[in-house]
Amino acid sequence: MLLKKKKEQINSESVTLAEKKSFKRRFMIAFNRDKELYLMCLLPLIFVFIFDYGPMYGIQIAFKKFSGARGIWGSPWVGFEHFIRFLEAPQFWDILKNTLYLSIYSLIAGFPFPIILALLVNQVRNQKFKKTVQMMTYAPHFISIVVLCGMISVFLHPSTGIINNVLKSFGFEPIFFLAKPEMFADIYVWSDIWQNTGWGMIIYLAALSSINPDLYEAAKIDGASRLKTIWYIEIPSILPTIVTLFIMRTGKFMSLGFQKAFLLQNSLNIESSEIIATYVYKIGLQNGQFSYSAAIGLFNTIINVILVLSVNQISKKLSGNGLW
Repeated sequence: MLLKKKKEQINSESVTLAEKKSFKRRFMIAFNRDKELYLMCLLPLIFVFIFDYGPMYGIQIAFKKFSGARGIWGSPWVGFEHFIRFLEAPQFWDILKNTLYLSIYSLIAGFPFPIILALLVNQVRNQKFKKTVQMMTYAPHFISIVVLCGMISVFLHPSTGIINNVLKSFGFEPIFFLAKPEMFADIYVWSDIWQNTGWGMIIYLAALSSINPDLYEAAKIDGASRLKTIWYIEIPSILPTIVTLFIMRTGKFMSLGFQKAFLLQNSLNIESSEIIATYVYKIGLQNGQFSYSAAIGLFNTIINVILVLSVNQISKKLSGNGLW
C-alpha cells in the first residue's frame, strides 16, 4: 500500500515537472515569436509602475499627521482621525450629495447616448454622410476643458451670450445661468454629453462592425425592419461591450472631472458645484492640509472600488459578462 502511494506521488511529481517544462517551452516560443510586441509593451508598463503604482506609498499620509520637515516616514500616526474629521465636517453631506447627484445624472443621461448614436449611424448607408456625422460628433472631444468652460461662459453670458440674445429676441428676460445653483448640474452634464458622445460612439461602432454579415442577410430574408434588426441583432451583439464599459464607467462614479467643476464654479453656484474633487483641491493645495485631503481622496477611491466590484458581480450573475 505504501509502495503504491509512493509510486503515485512520484508519477504526480513527474507530470507536474513535465507540465512546467512544457509551459516554459511554450512561453519561450511565444516570446521569441512576439518579442517586438513585448518590447513595445515594456515602456508603458514602466510608465505605469513609476507614475501610478510608485506614488501609492504616499497613501499612508492619510493615516498620519504629515509634516514636511519630518517627511512621510517620520510623521506620527493618527489612525482614522482624518476620516472621522471628514465624516463629521459640516459640509460633508452637501459635498457628498452634490457628487452623487452629478455622478448619477451623468451616468443615466450620458451613458445611453453613444450607444443610440452608434446604432443610428450604423444604419446609414451613405458613406459620405456617415463619415461627416462621425467627424462632427467626435470633434468636440478634442476641445480642452479650459476652452470648453470658456465657451460655456461666453454662450451663457447674461448680456452678450448667444443663448440670452435668443431669449431676448423672443421677449424673455435674460438669465444668468451660471449664477443659478439649480442649473449647474444641467450645464455640467449636457455639455459633457455634447463633448464626449461622439468619442464614446467609436467603440460601439467598432463592436458593431464585428457582427457576422450572415445575421443581417438572415434578418433581411425574414423581412425584419431596421428597428427589429437593431433590437434583435445589434443590441445583443454589442451587449458584452456595453456591460464592460458600464462597469468601467462605474469605477469612475465618484471621480467627477475636477477641472470642469472648478472652472464653472463661482460664489453664487457653489452650493451645487462643490464636489469632493474641488473640496480636496482647496483643502490640500490651497490650505496645505495634505493628510486630510489624502484621507478624503482615499475615501473617494474606496467607494469607487466597492462599486466596481459590486457592479461586476451583479453583471456576471445577471448577464454572464464581467471584467474578470
